Amino acid sequence: MRAAIVGGGTGGHIIPALAIARELRQLYSAEIIFVGTSRGIETRLVPQAGFELRLVQVGQLKGVSLARRARTLSDIPRAVLTCRGIFVEFRPDVVIGVGGYASGPGMLAALLMRIPTLAFEPNLVPGFANRVVARYVSAAAVHFEETRKFFRNARVTGVPVRQEFFKIAEREFSPPGSLLVFGGSQGARILNQTMIDAIPKWREIGIQIHHQTGERDFERVDAAYRQANLPAQVSRFIDDMPAAFAQADAVLCRSGASTVAEITAAGKPAVFVPFALAADNHQLKNAEALESAGAARLITESQLNPQRLSTVVIEMLVDPVALVRMSIKARSLAHPNAGKEIAEMAKELTANR
Repeated sequence: MRAAIVGGGTGGHIIPALAIARELRQLYSAEIIFVGTSRGIETRLVPQAGFELRLVQVGQLKGVSLARRARTLSDIPRAVLTCRGIFVEFRPDVVIGVGGYASGPGMLAALLMRIPTLAFEPNLVPGFANRVVARYVSAAAVHFEETRKFFRNARVTGVPVRQEFFKIAEREFSPPGSLLVFGGSQGARILNQTMIDAIPKWREIGIQIHHQTGERDFERVDAAYRQANLPAQVSRFIDDMPAAFAQADAVLCRSGASTVAEITAAGKPAVFVPFALAADNHQLKNAEALESAGAARLITESQLNPQRLSTVVIEMLVDPVALVRMSIKARSLAHPNAGKEIAEMAKELTANR
């Protein structure tokens, strides 16, 4: 079995894609190539994981200037031809689109060549690349039931995450509780600043804080906690995120698809602050889905301030029964076999080749 995985740009695209690739290799001894761009995080993560990466030239269409959009539109036909050449050489039995820059040209090339296609969509509302091909793909693996309506032959599989998140034991609450804060690998300045501004309230209630700041804000945030004599654990980057989750009663974070999947796998009550500039506002929709299920609280960036944040966190931590209820709700949304199910879908599509 040969599979081409097309797309990338961010960890939210590539990390689940790598999990799918590992399952394909483990279950079916699949030969796999990735197709991405030189500007995406795939240039680092894919070779590190031991997979071959081919590159195409294509940029953004959403949220960019007219000049940038024109350049991207002119790049697309060339990128489709490049993908076609890669597929002629590699002869994939299935092409899996994971969203991001290279996904559109890769999936279009596969459709034109009548190669079976599987779209992977982790967000509640599909991104631009998946929306373009949604009606034409052979099948789709989605995270939310509401997303199925956008695709042909869609199945709810969830988003692959590391099994360590599913192994996190239920935490016995010990007042005043603990809060894990992170805004992605690069941090989130608005979360960092609001946490600093709320230090008087954190001192008052005495909660334990583990705060991943990202590189650029580390010194400033660490100094603020120290000056306030608040014994927070401050990190530039948390290497062992499952361990950090295990030590937290609640999590303050963004609501990208992979983060949402990790929250549900770990069964952690969360306060989501969606990234306001996320494409198609998908982070807000992801957060709304968990909030409506009773698994999380939502604060938009426009609503975020020290008073609002501390009020929501305190409301959660003063009610251990509510925390347990949120944890149960979160776990009920988890998909422990997502990677395997998506690999099985890809294999099924090759049966008619």
